Amino acid sequence: MAEVVFEGATRIYEGTTAPAVNRLSLDIADGEFIVLVGPSGSGKSTALRMLAGLEPLDEGYVRIAGEDVTDRAPKDRDIAMVFQNYALFPHLDVAGNIEFGLRLRHVPKHERRERVLKTARILGLEEFLSRKPSQLSGGQRQRVAMGRAIVREPKVFLMDEPLSNLDAKLRTQTRTEIAALQRRLNVTTVYVTHDQVEAMTMGDRVAVMHGGTLQQIGTPRELYDLPRNTFVAGFIGSPAMNLRRVKVDGREVHLGSNVLALPDSAAKMVADCGLDEVVIGVRPEGASFSPDGIAMTVHLVEELGADAYVYGQLSSLEGEDEEPFAVRVSGQSPPSMGDTVGIVLTGTVHLFDPSTGERLGLG
Repeated sequence: MAEVVFEGATRIYEGTTAPAVNRLSLDIADGEFIVLVGPSGSGKSTALRMLAGLEPLDEGYVRIAGEDVTDRAPKDRDIAMVFQNYALFPHLDVAGNIEFGLRLRHVPKHERRERVLKTARILGLEEFLSRKPSQLSGGQRQRVAMGRAIVREPKVFLMDEPLSNLDAKLRTQTRTEIAALQRRLNVTTVYVTHDQVEAMTMGDRVAVMHGGTLQQIGTPRELYDLPRNTFVAGFIGSPAMNLRRVKVDGREVHLGSNVLALPDSAAKMVADCGLDEVVIGVRPEGASFSPDGIAMTVHLVEELGADAYVYGQLSSLEGEDEEPFAVRVSGQSPPSMGDTVGIVLTGTVHLFDPSTGERLGLG
């Protein structure tokens, strides 16, 4: 069993007052693939380094497989890391790089060879075992770095932005390989990335961090359908959810120069909270075109083949500038820049408290 537990884990760097990671509590199940995602400075890499033993904890503790490892050295935690920069030895061939950790642990030569060959078969590296890293592509070097972790047969894999140095096509291919490999090996894996698309396509669960604090953890579908606050709503999804602060008048809200009736359940939530303003959120696919809808001037059209994303400015009573409103439509016949189209809301309308950013109706 290799459960991982953070309990109130806090890290405050010298010379700062705000924690880089603030009281992180997180339970990761045995064999689970969990992704820590967030913007730069959110604390995700620091949390990973705390788990690895590369950063001390100022408060709280970390457990691996039921054992408190808070004060243990990295070598005593039975973890293996895959880094962004591969960290391969240029003078060693692929076989030498993969077996390096086993040599340090004085694993017998015959066992090293068996484990290296087994790992090479898993990763499709058998024909490259005698090559040096300089003779490999970026994707092949990343697989060698993964092989060096796999061959150790650790309790936990830790991966810190391992795909950042790959081009877009290779990133897509390699993330699929990593996800499939993790499910085959069934090893508890903690994966750090700033790319929310990567997080949503790989993780069993995704933990969203911001400002050193865990904002929400759940399956990709849970995060997309039920974001806990406006940060998660705006971070998860590409393009991001459309968020607007609007006035409430009884059972109606004012969006641009249009008045929209709230569903009964939403109107009750707003009334129960005593709010005269709310933040409403609508996914790009939750809106569509209609001649009788809210007027929007098209500023940009992104054509992606089957789909197109249309960005524009909603008509407004006051004429104030707002963030562009995004709508996903069929790529067959999207509007052109400068066109005026009508927008109707056909999908879920999410409601958030404008002062706290929290989703209404959570409690």
